[in-house]
Amino acid sequence: MLFYAFFAISLTRLFFIQFFRSNFLAAVAKKQHNLYVELEPLRGTIYDANLRPLAVNISADSLYAVPTEIKDKEHTINALVDILNLNRDYSKERLYRKKSFVWLARKISPEQKEAIKKLNLKGLDFLKESKRCYPNGYLASHILGFAGLDNVGLEGLELYCNDDLKGKSGWALFLRDARQKKLNLAQKMIPPQDGFDLVLTIDEVIQYIAEKEIEKAYVGFKAKGASIIVMDPHTGEILAMANRPTFDLNNFSEADKDKKRNRAVCDLFEPGSVFKIVTASAALEEGKVAEGDKFFCENGSYKVATHTLHDHQPHGWLTFKEVIEQSSNIGTTKVAQILGDNLVFRYVKLFGFGSKLGIDLPGEISGIAKDTRFWSKISIAAIPIGQEIGVTALQLASAISCIANGGQLMKPYIIKQVRDKQGEVIRENSPELLTKVVSLDTANRVKMILAGVVENGTGKLARIDGFTAAGKTGTGQKLESNGSYSHDKFMASFIGFAPVENPVIAIVVILDEPHPYYGGVVAAPVFKNVAGDVLKYLRTKHINVQEELFVENEAKRFAY
Repeated sequence: MLFYAFFAISLTRLFFIQFFRSNFLAAVAKKQHNLYVELEPLRGTIYDANLRPLAVNISADSLYAVPTEIKDKEHTINALVDILNLNRDYSKERLYRKKSFVWLARKISPEQKEAIKKLNLKGLDFLKESKRCYPNGYLASHILGFAGLDNVGLEGLELYCNDDLKGKSGWALFLRDARQKKLNLAQKMIPPQDGFDLVLTIDEVIQYIAEKEIEKAYVGFKAKGASIIVMDPHTGEILAMANRPTFDLNNFSEADKDKKRNRAVCDLFEPGSVFKIVTASAALEEGKVAEGDKFFCENGSYKVATHTLHDHQPHGWLTFKEVIEQSSNIGTTKVAQILGDNLVFRYVKLFGFGSKLGIDLPGEISGIAKDTRFWSKISIAAIPIGQEIGVTALQLASAISCIANGGQLMKPYIIKQVRDKQGEVIRENSPELLTKVVSLDTANRVKMILAGVVENGTGKLARIDGFTAAGKTGTGQKLESNGSYSHDKFMASFIGFAPVENPVIAIVVILDEPHPYYGGVVAAPVFKNVAGDVLKYLRTKHINVQEELFVENEAKRFAY
């Protein structure tokens, strides 16, 4: 009788389970034996112009837990906190969740993985992910920016081009055995779509040369900050861009905001005498002045309205060419007075100041170029010599390129191509003319005046051995918090190009509060060193390319 009673109860129980609990229990079993995992796409690689990798992906292990399978959670927490340096509250919060999957630590080191494996803790396992790596550390840090743990861009090109670089995630359902161990069998899978690659206009060698020299000046002259840009004046391609202070891309979390800021595109400053190229160009283009016209420079002191203007050293009579060569504030102001407010402002805008140039980098600002309605009586003596106006290093690079290339304002750009993993071009940038600023004749005349600055004027320390060069020095006073000009804080600068006859590079060098502070003393030598090394490199590169083409053509000839 007991046997039959037990059999009846069991049969009833089975009947109940089969018809009333089957769906619930099937769902539980499915949850226990299936593991949903998001499949991370491979982030796109960033290359320099010669396809040298600047940002790549490496394999890394990430630790996850199945909290429902961990019985002694406190023991597990204690062990992981020591190995991974995790916050105890963070670990506890995650392990006490009623979930079948939680991340504990992403992209850990091989040593940490081995230490965890030796503990043989139940409910823990690893997944392979990709980790962003920057082979050159500090090189081009403000251009590249960085991506976080989830491979999402946070700064620089990593942020600006995140949609292209990140790709699309996939997913898979993995089988697990009765012990909840993941089997390498996927029931269902949608593979991830890898991100596109970027090919930049940056040349790794030129970038290294620029970084080396700006670092030397930044440290040697005890500057607060520094920027340098090397540009192809004919196309607008950025060949190098660097700032100081800087940071290591592989340890970006240790750097403060000041080090991460791309000063070349987002810092505003009064340019000082480098801005005189605008006044000079306007005067020649409008036919108001010729190179040999003479101006009396008042022996170093000249009153405009309520303001008395001074030169860094007294001058008497100077030709217009000598006014620019010797960087006379008084001579330049007298030229600007001939032009008048409206013409000066027109050329300020034509050269691209007061507007964004549209570079493919985040953080670009427009600068400040106030309309003539807001000029005071002394603005005609301030703006033409680089005061009462705010510019960026990028705007100065485009302006000096305009003189070098024959009078055209080109749009600066840093991304050459967007490619898929098979090398097919998805998008491509090409040179873009923003506006025609001055005629070829005017540009050539200004070019020769700027060559005189290097040969005879304030830019003598910019002379390059074996090459001709042209440029302009600048020493701009910084504003104090009360609005007055400082007498001990300056922005030192040099803008120039080389060779004079056929410019292939334009360079801007900016030093923030260097000691000493004259642009011709601290910034001009940086131009000299960078331009000299870059021109030698480009010449060697050109010879090598010609040799490769010769060998290729000879091989084809003999093949036929």
